[in-house]
Amino acid sequence: MSLDPFVLDLLVDPVDREPLFYAPRAARLVNPRRLVAYEVRAGIAVLLPEEAATVDEGEAAALLADPEGRWTGVGA
Repeated sequence: MSLDPFVLDLLVDPVDREPLFYAPRAARLVNPRRLVAYEVRAGIAVLLPEEAATVDEGEAAALLADPEGRWTGVGA
């Protein structure tokens, strides 16, 4: 299940307050600056810092390469 485009426009990383990249194929929101990813469960972004998964630069790059992905925070 994907995230609503309106919601995506509002989402930012809860720690650095900067946009995230939504990779719908992986159902994750990635912050390439902090090298963390947040899960999307049943269409709900789980933006809890304690649940963020650490990703390496290669994994972050793979998530950023999702052709269906987009940046969040456009309307924030």
